[in-house]
Amino acid sequence: MKKEYSENNWKWHRYDHIDEIDWELNPDYKDALQRWAEKTSESKTNVMEMDTTVRAKEFLSGSLIYQQTTSEQEKNSLFHYFLTRDFLITVNFDSSVIQSDNSLLLKKMDHTNNAIDGFFVILGEVLSDNIQKIDKFEVRLNDLLWKIKEKNNINRLEEIYQLRHQILVWKNLMIPVKEIRLGVEEAFGEEVTKGPEFKRTCKRIERGYTLVREYQQEIDDLVNFEEMVSMHRGNEIVKTLTVITTLMTPVASWGALWGMNFKYMPELDWRIGYPLSLFVIVATTAALYIMLVKKGWMGDILRGRKKNSFFK
Repeated sequence: MKKEYSENNWKWHRYDHIDEIDWELNPDYKDALQRWAEKTSESKTNVMEMDTTVRAKEFLSGSLIYQQTTSEQEKNSLFHYFLTRDFLITVNFDSSVIQSDNSLLLKKMDHTNNAIDGFFVILGEVLSDNIQKIDKFEVRLNDLLWKIKEKNNINRLEEIYQLRHQILVWKNLMIPVKEIRLGVEEAFGEEVTKGPEFKRTCKRIERGYTLVREYQQEIDDLVNFEEMVSMHRGNEIVKTLTVITTLMTPVASWGALWGMNFKYMPELDWRIGYPLSLFVIVATTAALYIMLVKKGWMGDILRGRKKNSFFK
């Protein structure tokens, strides 16, 4: 179904399917529109192309994923666009997907001067929806920070990586929008950057990208922190097992010696053989323990872990 919006000197043509496009819409772009339709009919990912061959007839075209779930790659929303100074064509764009009121979207376009400004109103709404989700993400991240301190385990690490994946998905949504902004300046020149909607959306791009970058850094710090704690605890386990093995060496050695089945062993006939063997084992074990303590190899690995502590 075709919908058309007209404002000042430009028009926005909305279609549900590529085959609905009227190729005679603008004869100057007929061939370009047909080539664009052939390429985008099977496109399922972000793509952007521009043509600056004819001066004052430049155009930008491509496809943009404007909504993506964090659970499944195939669950996303994509629309195709063809942008000139005088008109904008979008295919399969649904404002309700980004929870944007269509009448409010059109109202914002009342202040636009060209199709480029109108296109950036759409991009602004797309970004606004993603930024709102990022704000909710902040609450989850803050809760996780304190969960790690209270009770840190493998589940916390799983939560960290879930959040890391989520922030990477949002970053992946914003990078193509940033590319479009740069592509518009390259294709149409600096004069298009003076429009208020263009400037507002550029600021929104910068704000969203800054949030994503900062949260990504915070999550990376959490990952590094977890790796450090994990490495420390792993080393602690190895040291503890090493100490236990070392302390058990006298028991194993003397036990192996007196457990031999030789016919002639003088210790077997000693009246005090049993208590003497216990004394020798305890004495050598204690001597070994004292030696380890003096060398500082025991550390605090035998102490209990304190509550709300990462290393104690």
